[in-house]
Amino acid sequence: MAERELVALNRKARHDYDIIETYDAGVVLTGTEIKSVRAHRVNLQDAFAAVERGELWLFNMHISPYEPGSRDNPTSRRTRKLLMHKREINRLLGRTVEKGLTIVPLKIYLERGYAKVELGLARGRRQYDKREAIAEREARREVDRAFAERQRRGGE
Repeated sequence: MAERELVALNRKARHDYDIIETYDAGVVLTGTEIKSVRAHRVNLQDAFAAVERGELWLFNMHISPYEPGSRDNPTSRRTRKLLMHKREINRLLGRTVEKGLTIVPLKIYLERGYAKVELGLARGRRQYDKREAIAEREARREVDRAFAERQRRGGE
């Protein structure tokens, strides 16, 4: 498998949503945009994807302007086309029509020089679900700490 270089991670996505499935898609970028992506100047916060007219689009992803490319820089939050097989796009369209499902970008990475985005088919979490997830994570952490402490004491 080709090596992937992680560029940006959407940390809030896994907190705000339950991820049902993940998909990989290519991103159509201009020359100066790919240079900014390679410089890790990307923000996925508040970004989302949607199917329009049979094509998949990524909205609200921020790519900082590439400084040396003065006038050729497109706007930083423009809508960008995503590349996926038609069959996968149709499947996503069918699933997003279901109540409460949306497509959120989880991370953007470089693979063999191409920018790709990992999309998650997601269902929004309610506030109490978020608190429950935090409580579970804290409980797991406490158990791990107790186990590590026991291992240290037992090993002496």
